[in-house]
Amino acid sequence: MTPERRERLLSVLNKRQGNLTVVLENVQDPHNISAVMRTCDAVGIQEIYVLNTMIPRHKKWGARSSSSAAKWLTVHQFDNLEACMAALRAKYDKIMATHLAHDAVSLYDIDFTGSVALVFGNEHFGVSEELLKRVDGNFIIPQMGIIKSLNISVACAVSIYEAMRQKTLAGHYDQPGLPEAQYNALLEQWGFEEGE
Repeated sequence: MTPERRERLLSVLNKRQGNLTVVLENVQDPHNISAVMRTCDAVGIQEIYVLNTMIPRHKKWGARSSSSAAKWLTVHQFDNLEACMAALRAKYDKIMATHLAHDAVSLYDIDFTGSVALVFGNEHFGVSEELLKRVDGNFIIPQMGIIKSLNISVACAVSIYEAMRQKTLAGHYDQPGLPEAQYNALLEQWGFEEGE
């Protein structure tokens, strides 16, 4: 690996955020998943969770829409809701789902300076009732139009860019946000992949 390439990888790793993640539940279109991956990479999210309980496990993502973002992310795939929730609870303090409920809060009222997982559901049915029973709360993205929904990749982008805004103001990008062991393992992995 060239010194320039190493510096580039270190620069990216130093901005990765270990306390923010995205959960995609039964999202069918691999291009939507890939678009989410690309945005996660852009804001410094390292780990994402893909939960498929109603559709088959994804074998590949839409490469054109991800610009190969998948190889720079840690993707956890689950086909069991309880196992996925246990993994999330072990790492994140608050789990919020996009859901139009009477008690839903605005995206802009979520405190992203803490440890947060954001759940986005299926393109047609949203987040499942089973998962909604297990989250800490629901949130909505304020909208002024007649159509009260956004494409999942757009909804995710809007949400995690708000998280990035808050985290930037709080200084989270000014210091490494990943545990040292994970940081070093990723540097080694990325260096190897770069050499392929």
